[in-house]
Amino acid sequence: MSHLMNTYARQPVAFVRGEGCHVIDESGRRYLDALAGIAVNTLGHGHPVLTQALSEQIGRLMHVSNIYRVPEQERLSDRLAALSSMDEVFFCNSGCEANEAAIKLARLYGHQQGVDNPAIVVMEKAFHGRTLATLSATGNRKVQAGFEPLVAGFVRVPFDDLPAIEAVATHNANVVAVLFEPIQGEGGINIAHNDYMRSLRRICDEKGWLFMVDEVQCGVGRSGVWFAHQHAGIKPDVMTLAKGLGSGVPVGACLAAGKAAGVFKPGNHGSTFGGNPLASTAALTTLDVIEQDGLMARAVVVGDAIRSGLRSELAGVGGVVDIRGDGLMIGIELDRPCGELVAKALAAGLLINVTNDSVVRLLPPLVFGDDDAKELVALLAPLIRQFLGV
Repeated sequence: MSHLMNTYARQPVAFVRGEGCHVIDESGRRYLDALAGIAVNTLGHGHPVLTQALSEQIGRLMHVSNIYRVPEQERLSDRLAALSSMDEVFFCNSGCEANEAAIKLARLYGHQQGVDNPAIVVMEKAFHGRTLATLSATGNRKVQAGFEPLVAGFVRVPFDDLPAIEAVATHNANVVAVLFEPIQGEGGINIAHNDYMRSLRRICDEKGWLFMVDEVQCGVGRSGVWFAHQHAGIKPDVMTLAKGLGSGVPVGACLAAGKAAGVFKPGNHGSTFGGNPLASTAALTTLDVIEQDGLMARAVVVGDAIRSGLRSELAGVGGVVDIRGDGLMIGIELDRPCGELVAKALAAGLLINVTNDSVVRLLPPLVFGDDDAKELVALLAPLIRQFLGV
């Protein structure tokens, strides 16, 4: 018996290698990966360019700490700033750490503005992480239960609901920032309207709040642009990244611009591993391949093909509430809890996920091709029909 702490309800399979958009288990069986390690394996498995870059970097230097300059980290910060028009980048190891940095930055900013008890507006159904602060910002009681007392300083409103934000702006003088996901992943693939994001930006400007976007799951090209908020033609004050940024190597980032830039000073925040040479090389290589291979444009085309195929195969099927998404971030909402579909899909040779109890979540690698899209639809649609009794 393994001595692993019992924190995951693991599926009874172990993968030993991967090839492109497929993984292979211990018995040699192949599975189509439509989850990408939960939006992490941007370049799929065993990508030759990434493999070579990481192998060479491991042979040179893996880690030195942020006591010293890290040239790879400096190059990555320059690259991210150029892609996002942001001014500063702090590197860490994960999405919750990036969001923790954003929360700390917002509080420090608030105190600098003379607010004694700074508060951050967050959204229902949001997911920002599992540290105590990011757990408290998360809009899911299931993941919060048992960890009370939660961290104070968050004001929760419905997602994509402008009047709710306007009410907070009118009545709460302690608010210093808004933190939200342009596309909620854990919440069920819920997409913020562009007008809503633009209105949020306007309110933040009027009130002097920080406009903070969590792009941990929806960023790095997954929605067809580098960062999902760019669909609305706006720029945030703070943006967080992780997951797909390193194609499997742990790396997170908290970017700042405008009035959020310069808030952190030496000693305010830090990370032992953040932005080390290996992680920075993984991220730089990921960004290079996305750009050179046109993977953002492909994400739009392939994502549209998957949604179109599923809509065609599931047309008129009772129990299918909605098929939605943006790029390669896709949700199939059913009218009932459907967690059992994860095991059924695994048995059929397909990796998927279910979130918010009733939404089948698909997050394929950005290297997903036309044939992979057809295989996904051919495997998944019959499972959903069978589950719904059709």
